[in-house]
Amino acid sequence: MRMLPRRGLALAVTALLLGGCGVGGSAADRGRAGQVSPTAQISHSAGTEAQGAPKQPAQPKQPERPWNVHPASVASLGDSITRGFDACDPLADCPEVSWATGTKDGVNSLSARLSAGPRSWNLAQSGARVADLPAQARAAAAHKPAMVTVLIGANDACARDTAAMTPVADFRTAFNGTMAYLHRVLPGTQVLVASIPDLEHLWSVGRGNVLARELWKLGLCPTMLKDSDSQGADAQARRTEVRNRVISYNTVLAQVCQRYDRCRFDGGAVFRYPFGTGQLSKWDWFHPNQDGQAELARILAGVATSTGL
Repeated sequence: MRMLPRRGLALAVTALLLGGCGVGGSAADRGRAGQVSPTAQISHSAGTEAQGAPKQPAQPKQPERPWNVHPASVASLGDSITRGFDACDPLADCPEVSWATGTKDGVNSLSARLSAGPRSWNLAQSGARVADLPAQARAAAAHKPAMVTVLIGANDACARDTAAMTPVADFRTAFNGTMAYLHRVLPGTQVLVASIPDLEHLWSVGRGNVLARELWKLGLCPTMLKDSDSQGADAQARRTEVRNRVISYNTVLAQVCQRYDRCRFDGGAVFRYPFGTGQLSKWDWFHPNQDGQAELARILAGVATSTGL
């Protein structure tokens, strides 16, 4: 997600805290682990074939491309969520607690759960949008990872106003191009795609906190968090528009991922996860804190290690 203006937030956080405010492959065959590629249908059943006519031979099943639940290395792409922004200190990335590649025991990151060990690279950038994904993918390709993770899109919805949100068609073009590149350059690499969190849910959780509402006034995700305590029709319509855009982005992620036999989407698991105040940063009540990062690691490791997808 997009960061707050650093100087303004730093001054606000300092003032509020000192004032005694406590805070709590290839596309097409779609073969996946646990899935069988469709075979060609025989045009006529045995009961309707002409007498003595040779039967059509059954088409052989397409070979499956197995999903490795213990990849040797992981490269992670995305935005401030994957960088662990505001999880440890205000206005700072904290990659050691990242859900994807973090090394802190309390998080038990995806790379740790998959036994990828030290061979992991966090290439996400705080503030990144989907348009920044191709450059991150090129950086990942240099490492030749066994798995690439993607969590991107919150900043595309967190714009100055709803008109400035990334159009869905542009989002599709950028993500599709990134996936095509990864599967062309790294044909043996698996891609794990996470859904974008429900930004409206994050607003609903944090808006009850006085400090959160004051910090949000400094410009964090204005499309969703502007006038955070307003229940007026315009404010509610704006939040609904943002939420619907996130849903559209997640639909794109699912559809594009489905085209590639070495891609898994989380099925909307991150979007549906009910983050609570105990899992959000005490610095902005919007980004996941260490506990929230641990939950993301648990959810996405479940997707990555499932044998039933």
